Amino acid sequence: MKSKKIYLVRHGQTDYNLKGVVQGSGIDASLNDTGRNQADHFFNAYKDVVFDKVYTSALKRSVESVQKFLDLGYDHEQLSGLNEINWGTRENMKITPEEDAYYYSVIDEWQSGNTTLRIEGGESPQDVYDRQKVALDHILAQEDEETILICMHGRAMRVFLCQMLNYPLHCMDEFEHSNLCLYKLSYTGSMFTVESHNNVEHLEALKDVN
Repeated sequence: MKSKKIYLVRHGQTDYNLKGVVQGSGIDASLNDTGRNQADHFFNAYKDVVFDKVYTSALKRSVESVQKFLDLGYDHEQLSGLNEINWGTRENMKITPEEDAYYYSVIDEWQSGNTTLRIEGGESPQDVYDRQKVALDHILAQEDEETILICMHGRAMRVFLCQMLNYPLHCMDEFEHSNLCLYKLSYTGSMFTVESHNNVEHLEALKDVN
């Protein structure tokens, strides 16, 4: 497989993010005004990078986050394997430690190594890992794509980074992320390295506005 440059971003803010409400693959939310501003700033910072392909999940918040790149005419492929984890019965709920000890107990189990445990009605990290492997193998098999942009989701990104960097899956929470952050990676054809992690320099100007 040929070497690649990968620009991996999380989608911009939605009202669910703003309100602290769980949104997984079962919630197909759009960006809010802040999220659209974040997408604009990311585009302005990286519009001169020439991408061979833009990949997104099948959820519209990921597509909207990179829409301006798509408007330039870049090839685009949606892969459901890149969708956010399905949070099952906790989707569309506002979660606090006091209100949902179960949710946090599942996270603790994952961090302790029980990554095959499915949250009630939803997926486990291993489920996400397995579907992402199909997506990643597909992406890496495209030998004519040397520089690509991938937009996906927070928990799913953590799993994806574990997969690419050969981290144990229970270490996924070591990968920090925020809305419209950038991880830049290089792929040699056999291994990945991180050049930039959770980079939000392109969003600095928004701090003066919000």
